[in-house]
Amino acid sequence: MRDGLKPMARRSRPSPTRRIGCGILLIGLAVAAFIAFRFVAGWSEDGPAAREVSITVPEGATLSDAAVLLKQAGTVRSADAFLTRAKFFGGSTPIKAGEFVIPAQASNKDILAILQGGKTLTRLVTIPEGMPSILVYERLMANDQLTGDIQVPEEGSVLPDSYAFDKGEPRAAVLKRMQDAMTKLLAKLWAERAPDLVVKTPREAIILASIVEKETAVAKERPMVAGVYANRLRAGMMLQADPTIIYPITRGKPLGRRIRKSEIAAVNDYNTYAMTGLPKGPIANPGRLSIVAVLHPAQTKALYFVADGKGGHIFADSLQQHNENVRKWFEIRRARGEL
Repeated sequence: MRDGLKPMARRSRPSPTRRIGCGILLIGLAVAAFIAFRFVAGWSEDGPAAREVSITVPEGATLSDAAVLLKQAGTVRSADAFLTRAKFFGGSTPIKAGEFVIPAQASNKDILAILQGGKTLTRLVTIPEGMPSILVYERLMANDQLTGDIQVPEEGSVLPDSYAFDKGEPRAAVLKRMQDAMTKLLAKLWAERAPDLVVKTPREAIILASIVEKETAVAKERPMVAGVYANRLRAGMMLQADPTIIYPITRGKPLGRRIRKSEIAAVNDYNTYAMTGLPKGPIANPGRLSIVAVLHPAQTKALYFVADGKGGHIFADSLQQHNENVRKWFEIRRARGEL
């Protein structure tokens, strides 16, 4: 050693073990960062569903139950991952029960919003005005989204309308809603009826309304048609409504041909060409407007009506006027090649 000089201090180097520990730590941090990134990104990235999917969340189902259903439907990649993310990001709003439409490629975030929002898929079954009960029965039985059996409902007991239902709901429950709707509406309209009506009971109102319904599809004509029939009933005249001839033959289904003379003369509980007064029961399920027309008929002296060739009818106070209108109607039909 030279005089007056101090020895230089050596730099210490990290030991191999320490270097390995630091490397593992960095790798761990990188993995943790990647996992955290994937956890966050996976919440809003596109989901795996290639097309729109509907799922049904039963009443009382938990978020965990829904996660399993979503995985089975192919709308999430992992039930556990969806559940974890939903709990972390989704807040405390509970999910709803019902049938939901999940769009193609919906993210976990979008799916939870759909389940929490409660905007369920709406399924409708529509009963048109004037549909007879045999066709109501066939329409409900043909709907494969409904379950269980029903009997043909009583004629005139169903209110024509569109009714929402849930997939798998019993047909009997849907039919009951239809009948309850008619019962409620009829009670309301009967309480508001005009005075001195020719119909004396709600059932008579439904019977006459069903005839009005089948005689004209023109809404504005219904009070006038109801007025004509009210006048004929008061005068003791036959109603002579063609649909009452057809009903006992087909139970309201289309006849598919012209009415035969023997059918016009047939004596039964419905044919108003062979009897005075009302038939024994309705011949269809009338809509609201036809019921209102019967309970608030037009004040008219008309006793007759016949088709006008334009989709409506022309009315007459006397038989002479009516015969002239009938002659014009036959001329129209001959010109069309119908006779």
